[in-house]
Amino acid sequence: MNLSAKFPYISAGYNNTREWTRTATAVAPNGTLRVAWPAADGIHVTPLTSAGRRSGADTVVKGAKEVGGLVAHNDGFALLTRVPDTNKWKETAAALIRFKNGKQAFRTKLTGTASHDTAPLLDGQLTWNGTKYGAYFVVHGAGGFADGHYGDKLTYVGAGGGKLNGGWSWGCSHNEGIALHAETTGAFTSLCFDDWRSGLFVSTGIGAPDDAPVVQREQCWAGYCGGTFPGRTGDLVKSPTGRYATAFASRGAASARKNPADASGRGWTVTPRTSTHQVAVAFLKNRNTPAGKPVYLTGAKGTANVNVHDAPYGKDRLLVSWESLNNAKCANGTRAGTFTGTHLRLIDWTGRFQSADKVVQARITGDIAVLKDGTLTWAHAPVTPSYTTALTGSSPTATTLRIARLTP
Repeated sequence: MNLSAKFPYISAGYNNTREWTRTATAVAPNGTLRVAWPAADGIHVTPLTSAGRRSGADTVVKGAKEVGGLVAHNDGFALLTRVPDTNKWKETAAALIRFKNGKQAFRTKLTGTASHDTAPLLDGQLTWNGTKYGAYFVVHGAGGFADGHYGDKLTYVGAGGGKLNGGWSWGCSHNEGIALHAETTGAFTSLCFDDWRSGLFVSTGIGAPDDAPVVQREQCWAGYCGGTFPGRTGDLVKSPTGRYATAFASRGAASARKNPADASGRGWTVTPRTSTHQVAVAFLKNRNTPAGKPVYLTGAKGTANVNVHDAPYGKDRLLVSWESLNNAKCANGTRAGTFTGTHLRLIDWTGRFQSADKVVQARITGDIAVLKDGTLTWAHAPVTPSYTTALTGSSPTATTLRIARLTP
């Protein structure tokens, strides 16, 4: 697919680690697709047919920064993004923007002076259950009890753009990763990586309480943990029987204990089990309850694994993908190495292997759309991955996106 502007496909992450710039691919009820991607003039949203071919001109959301989540509708789309704002930190605000029939229907700011928060980055997720949106994203305190600190926020917004009750204004500390699944009724199911309590948790809202269910303890630092949802870590997938699965890059925990230096009693210290990140899949029995320990799909000591994703594959299997880096060098929470391919593996809903790895040179990046027939589709820049050096200058750009399709 040819682009109408240059797409900066690499971003500088923690310690300038090379991260794939997020794109989002979403399917509307009628089977058509939308792809959101950033450019210098704003966020572009490209309409596609169900077969993945361009069907019209881009809608450009002017001034918007970062694809934080996308929902496709028959008549347009809703985008979670960041927009200019006036605040003490001179940072952007989170916003939910709805376009209908080519025109902006509403633009609802989700942070601001009244709520004492900003959104300098989102690392977000946007979902829709047919009547309301759930927007889950990182916030920076700008006044009030959390001034200068980082947390996360879950906001529900109605079909007309009005904010609804529910969610929370302050949750996981220095959230390193967010996952969100829309539910027909009740609270949406959510996960977060938290650096204070060190690990992956079922999100429960205000103050990130100590009794939030623990999915996995991990060594988490500000700006880095097991990976960002859903940019380089798996999404939150629900099975027909009500179980959930997520995949992530993990170093595990050789030991985990309360940090005696933390007077609050809430801080944890975790010693990693491995020096490199391995691929883990965690399951939940229901929206609140982890189902035992995560299952590890990899274990080679000299290999690091990045860009982890999971998606439903047919009726009763999961597709897990990741990129492997040989001769990995890991330090200060980041890693470098030589790209050796994208691994695709099928597992069942207990984590048992259903296939041997298929290793390909193609990539799975950004949000994956699931069509009604089970086909998985996503957009990515057609370039060869490189993780050998940090990104110290401006991002390289692409003028095309490849629309990939995988049919069960």
